[in-house]
Amino acid sequence: MSGVRTRRWIGALAGSLVVALLGGCANPQQVRNQHQAAVFNTELGVAYMQRGQLAIAQRKLDRALRENPNDPNVHSARALLFERLGEPARADREYRAALALAPHNPDYENDYAVYLCNAGRTEAGVKYFLDAARNPLYLTPADAYNNAGVCLRVAHHDQQAAKMFRAALAVSPGFEQAAWQLADLEYKRGRYPQAHALIKQFLAANGETPDMLLLAVKVARAQGDALGAQLYARRLQLDFPNSAEARALAALGQNPG
Repeated sequence: MSGVRTRRWIGALAGSLVVALLGGCANPQQVRNQHQAAVFNTELGVAYMQRGQLAIAQRKLDRALRENPNDPNVHSARALLFERLGEPARADREYRAALALAPHNPDYENDYAVYLCNAGRTEAGVKYFLDAARNPLYLTPADAYNNAGVCLRVAHHDQQAAKMFRAALAVSPGFEQAAWQLADLEYKRGRYPQAHALIKQFLAANGETPDMLLLAVKVARAQGDALGAQLYARRLQLDFPNSAEARALAALGQNPG
């Protein structure tokens, strides 16, 4: 199960335009408006980051900054670049610049929160996640609550983390990531009946997922329920035979045979 959610940049590019520019089919210098040129160069910079070509990405984003220093997207992309370059002070400065140009923008708040949590700055990261979650303009508040919970779990603030996962489920009852995180948290805390109840409730309402079935096996075994563990394992093997969870089940010696 994944941790804090990846930033919105990934996969959010204007695909055909970026492919054309990367392939040399268009020249950004042909763009008449400097602000539009900054948009193109920002997209290019992110595309090069995705390809691992960080030096070229930096040149594109430096150019975008010269073309439009007041575009928060430029600063947000540069923040991600400096993270990947291992320059946290510059990354932090760029995130703050994006937020200064677009105060209370929930996307930038979420991006900055991801950075802060990954840097171990839990309290500040959770604050920005909650700002995003409570912003009526934010389309996925459940994601922000779940991310806050993951951030708190990493810092071993389990009770606060549980509250965040429950908040995510209150907004989106079928949100598997939050349901799994909460059930796994209860399992790791030795609260097996609570974990099992959460798993059963999720499976009944939303159907099977390999993550939940593997966790169900672990919880049943922890409760001494050999038959229940075997049934969950069988369902995982039959319904998701090629999943990473099915392979993990076999590796753990939980194959019912």
